[in-house]
Amino acid sequence: MAAARQVLCLWALLGVPRVRCEPIRYSVAEEGESGSVVADVAEDAGLAPAQLSARRARIASPAGRQHFRLERGSGRLVVAERLDREEMCGRSRTCTLAFELLLADPLQFFPIEVSVEDINDHSPVFPDERVTFKIPERGDPGSRFPVGAAQDLDIGSNDIQAYSIIPENEFFTVFIQSENGKFIELVLEKPLDREEQPEMDFTLVATDGGSPPRSGTTQIHIIVMDVNDNAPVFTQKVYIGHVLENAPEGSVVLRVVAIDADEGVNGDISYQFSQSVGHRHSLFTINSKTGEIGIAKPLDFETEKKHELTVQAIDGGGLSSMCNVIVEVLDVNDNAPEIMVSSFNSPILENVEPGTVVALFAVRDQDSGVNGEITCALEEQLSFALRPAFKNYYELVTVRTLDREERARHMVVVTAADAGSPPLTSTHTFSVDISDVNDNAPAFNQTSYTMYVHENNAPALLVGAVKATDADAGPNAKVSYSVVPARGPEEEPCSCVSVNSESGGVFVLRPLDYEQLRQLEVVVSAADAGSPPLSSSVSVRLLVVDENDNAPLVLHPSAQDSSPPSSELVPAGAEAGDLVSKVVAVDADSGQNSWLSYQLLRATEPGLFAVGAQSGEVRLRRPPTERDAAKQKLVVLVRDNGRPPLSATAALSVLLVPGSWDAQLPQQSPAAGEDDGSLTTSLIIALVFVSLLFLLSAAAFVACKVCKRKELSSGPVLYGASSVQSYVADGAAAGTLPHAYCYEVSLTTGSGNSEFKFLKPVLPSLPAQHCSTGVGGAHAEENRNCVGLDIDT
Repeated sequence: MAAARQVLCLWALLGVPRVRCEPIRYSVAEEGESGSVVADVAEDAGLAPAQLSARRARIASPAGRQHFRLERGSGRLVVAERLDREEMCGRSRTCTLAFELLLADPLQFFPIEVSVEDINDHSPVFPDERVTFKIPERGDPGSRFPVGAAQDLDIGSNDIQAYSIIPENEFFTVFIQSENGKFIELVLEKPLDREEQPEMDFTLVATDGGSPPRSGTTQIHIIVMDVNDNAPVFTQKVYIGHVLENAPEGSVVLRVVAIDADEGVNGDISYQFSQSVGHRHSLFTINSKTGEIGIAKPLDFETEKKHELTVQAIDGGGLSSMCNVIVEVLDVNDNAPEIMVSSFNSPILENVEPGTVVALFAVRDQDSGVNGEITCALEEQLSFALRPAFKNYYELVTVRTLDREERARHMVVVTAADAGSPPLTSTHTFSVDISDVNDNAPAFNQTSYTMYVHENNAPALLVGAVKATDADAGPNAKVSYSVVPARGPEEEPCSCVSVNSESGGVFVLRPLDYEQLRQLEVVVSAADAGSPPLSSSVSVRLLVVDENDNAPLVLHPSAQDSSPPSSELVPAGAEAGDLVSKVVAVDADSGQNSWLSYQLLRATEPGLFAVGAQSGEVRLRRPPTERDAAKQKLVVLVRDNGRPPLSATAALSVLLVPGSWDAQLPQQSPAAGEDDGSLTTSLIIALVFVSLLFLLSAAAFVACKVCKRKELSSGPVLYGASSVQSYVADGAAAGTLPHAYCYEVSLTTGSGNSEFKFLKPVLPSLPAQHCSTGVGGAHAEENRNCVGLDIDT
């Protein structure tokens, strides 16, 4: 046993530094008052009193009852309640109370043993207050008469040390028999004479060895009888019986036998228990005729392993004798192991290191031998393990890193089993809660977000929401949102987008213009409330949806407020389908909002002209006639495809060039020519004058057109350079800008007919007929109508 203890101590010193191998031992006298100081346990344990409070020191007893308490301020161990050694330990030679001094942060405990010393606080007590003996006269000197021994609950020197007779007489002395169990006998020293003294009374006194000594008495009454020569004699001085602790009531343990040599009434023997202090006799019964000793009440090996009884045999003449009966109770496995928790820490942080002590507990089994051998195990547990600590103590420790998000509570079941047959088990469940630490950053439910907002939106418009969740708990899972710079902290975040810090709602703070900003991208951060906080970010792409908020802009013909509409020339010989002009317009919107359609809204001669619905080309529907007015005014409606549609108008002025409308000059005969020579000369002069006037008017008209085009190229810009470039590019892509058209007009004199030659469109590669005009400083090129006049005089 000592070698096993040394091995356990060596293991504890090497593997469990928190455990003190040898217990701290103290002694204290029983019956001490509550609050009596036992010792300075802090000093003996090598601890400062301040450590006791800081580390929450306390006393833990496996039995559950606290006989002592710890004064944390002074470090003293004091008595918590009155100690009665006889109540706690009975007549055991040693009475040791074992408990532990537990400290936390880190977990450490010191075993302590306090020996309770006996004081002389009990007087001897005889089984009976009065004992009567019937002794025959002329009895032989040396005859012995047994008397039930007195009992003293104290032990050692405080137990009974001597017996005496008061008053002393010449007939009896006291003999103490202690060879096979202590009992006393009265020894007859001188024969009695019934005729002289038929009865006799004296006091038997038992005295202990305490200081001062205590004593107990019983009255002895002697009745002198006629001769009964033989007293009963037991076949054995000591009877020993064995019985299982779970034997049923009424079971016979053993039988005592006494023999009396007398005959008749003097030979009739009856058996009885000699009255004694305690409850032992109440557990057994004895048959007064047969001497069989049976079980009266259930026995318990753990309460008392051995019972000592005194049986007295009395014959009919009053003579008696005594024997000792020892009943040994045999242990059966009727007690399951007990699990007594001394310390339990819950909840624990999820980031604790493997090997952290969660609980400290002790196990015990009141059975003995193999029935009291205990093994402990965990049921299907991967995160925790049991580690032996000291004697019957175990530590519940972690074996790996815990994760609260994976499992927030562990139900750890400890099973203690003994080695009995069949084995008995008991379990204890530790509910270990895992406290959260901030080890998870918020996670968005999408890798990126795309949201849409219509231009010209209302301020502070909600356009969507981002959502992030945090697998942690409590404040560590509370997510707040914010807009952060996309390229680092030195960059200012976007001022036109905001996010609600609690709900994640994304708001556009001011109206947006599709023509200026078609999309933007912001970075939204989600941060938890942990310490330190963890965060993650996501990209939010905001697309501006175009609204039909821009009416078509007519680029040609120019419609300045202070200038008259531009004029186009149509020769008299033009045919149906010939191009007169082209209305060029753009729309700053995009998509279907920029699709333009053209419609002839008003005309001097509605049946003379037609407008291409998609191209904006103004063509002749039929050849002009002399009935048509020379100046035609057209109003072309340009409309986009938005909902609702927006429109603009372009005013055109068309001049029908005068000339012969399929009429031939009359043929004159030579005679008539001679007769009308003067008239012809007048007509020629008039024609030349009219031709010169027309040439001057045409030259002035061409000069005016050139000036207007210069003003258009250098005039005020309605949109920015980049916008107009975009608009013209969009218009070209949509097919609303034309190729170049060139007209060649040839006027001749000296003939009977004026010829107007209308040419087909020519490719813009001809350098003489290509006009490039920069609008608003942009690099977009716009093809214009070029008019070439070739006057042949």
